[in-house]
Amino acid sequence: MADEQQNIPGQDENPGEPKPAAGLLDRVKVELEPFKVKLDQDIKALKQPEKTQLYKSVFRVKHDETPRSRSLGVISNVFLHLHPARINRDAVRYSYTWGMGGISFYLFIVLTFTGILLMFYYHPSKIQAFRDVLYLEHDVPFGKLLRNMHRWGAHLMIITVWLHMFRVYLTGSYKKPREFNWCVGVILLVLTQLLSFTGYLLPDDQLGFWAVTVGTNMARASPMLGSEGPLGPEMGMTPFNDVRFALLGGSIVDSNALLRAYIWHCVAIPVVVSTFLVVHFWRVRKDGGISGPSPVMLEKEIRWDRLDESTVKGRG
Repeated sequence: MADEQQNIPGQDENPGEPKPAAGLLDRVKVELEPFKVKLDQDIKALKQPEKTQLYKSVFRVKHDETPRSRSLGVISNVFLHLHPARINRDAVRYSYTWGMGGISFYLFIVLTFTGILLMFYYHPSKIQAFRDVLYLEHDVPFGKLLRNMHRWGAHLMIITVWLHMFRVYLTGSYKKPREFNWCVGVILLVLTQLLSFTGYLLPDDQLGFWAVTVGTNMARASPMLGSEGPLGPEMGMTPFNDVRFALLGGSIVDSNALLRAYIWHCVAIPVVVSTFLVVHFWRVRKDGGISGPSPVMLEKEIRWDRLDESTVKGRG
């Protein structure tokens, strides 16, 4: 009888002792269970990103196809808040705006990016500056392309900013309530031209040298600030303390002028321009968006239930 019990299939010789292989497998399954749950959550998040906590922390509202949700999504997001929740369709036509404001800002971003890359290969010294330009054009891979992108981008930005100001003037967008933003735009126009002027000298070639020479000689004739301008001598201005001397850091175009042009072009003016750009965009948003023609409403958008009875009867 004892022999029969020992030969029963599936019965362990020591029932109280666990199987080593089965116990190890169970422990591995238990330890991997949190990773499996996390993997399932990540896969679900990839399929429905709008349900994740990260997405909700960024947008904070549901993106349902309702006017309220869409408005809240714009108002509660710092980037989307640059544009109003509702805009006049006629104010964003390219035939009306020409897109010059957006193109000018895009060119500013391109110039900032290419300018930072150019700074890696440039030294603002009389001995090294022109050599760096030659090295950039002939030895650095895509260096000539990089420099030409920066140069032609600067020329295009001057043109687009002027066209943007011209469009604003033609459409009367400088009038109430946008007078302050018009003044900000004029300041940005002047700063854009100063960026172009200070960048002229950086290659330290003949074109830059004589352009800065002519420009600073014109500054010497400024009223009250130049030694040769109206009321300049009466204000105590001399060739060694007037506005030309301040721009050049001396009385001639030399290494001091190159260093000052470099600092103004690469640090000071870009910081001031960025500050005024923030103010400019903020005022566009607070003034009701881009100014445009009188708003036009489609018939399907009219809420007839909100109109008075005489208007509805007049409609026929």
